[in-house]
Amino acid sequence: MSPSTHLVVGPGAVGRLLALHLAAQAPVMLAGRRPLPVRQTLTTPEGESRTRQLVWLDVGHLPPLSPAFLHLTTKAYATEEAYETAMRSIPASTALVLWQNGYSVQPLLAGRHEGPVLCASTTEGAWLAGDDGVVHAGRGVTYVGDLDNRHAGLCRILAGSLTRVGLEAHAVDDIRTRLWHKLAINAAINPLAARFRIRNGQLRDRPFRVMVDRVINEVAAIMEAEGIAAPDMGWHRLVWNVVEATANNRASMLQDVLANRPTEREAILRPLLDAASRHGLVSPCLAGLDAPFGGK
Repeated sequence: MSPSTHLVVGPGAVGRLLALHLAAQAPVMLAGRRPLPVRQTLTTPEGESRTRQLVWLDVGHLPPLSPAFLHLTTKAYATEEAYETAMRSIPASTALVLWQNGYSVQPLLAGRHEGPVLCASTTEGAWLAGDDGVVHAGRGVTYVGDLDNRHAGLCRILAGSLTRVGLEAHAVDDIRTRLWHKLAINAAINPLAARFRIRNGQLRDRPFRVMVDRVINEVAAIMEAEGIAAPDMGWHRLVWNVVEATANNRASMLQDVLANRPTEREAILRPLLDAASRHGLVSPCLAGLDAPFGGK
């Protein structure tokens, strides 16, 4: 059987990390809005450099394509537009994989797309090294599932493909819960790292550690009110494990602030603040983080 073809739309840190890994075993096309060098270098967590040549496409002028998987690795606020643009050139039945933070675009596109819609929740840490490289700053785990549990076989195929190329992945039947867990991680790490312009590992130091713990406490209360089961290890250990594993990483929101790009502040914090409002919970730390701080 020939390997599945992957179209990755969104050549940011996660998009390039994904494309460079998958290209080791399958045909990969990377699409974006501006030209990038076709030779891209991946720096591993161990400091090794691996350079591959990728097929680069202009997402606004895609030729007719029939990939097995369309991966959208754009920021949450840009995902709908990227989806509409890409779908002009590929079959409606193509399997769609959503890699976004937050929990808003996933149910939206799951209800709109005709083919299978898979959601990927990852704790892999990566940041861009210019136009021709990406640094894999910390190894994590990726969970793959679909909101209605109708595509378990496809989830297993994709999880297996990711694991074989060095990105540990598991097919799960509780991806909605996993996405909320990732939302908790993002809320505790991203806004603080971006506001204070620090790497993830610096959150372990004073005065940031106390701030993180306060955010986690507010998130835990919201999750309980929403009926989202806590991870077996507890909310605090869930977050601090990711901080440890990605200590050298620049959080995605920090990368956006440093590059003067819009951030995913709304996608990460708004679902939690809306849930807090529904349940009459006061969340002063989360509300404070929702204030503008240099990113849009």
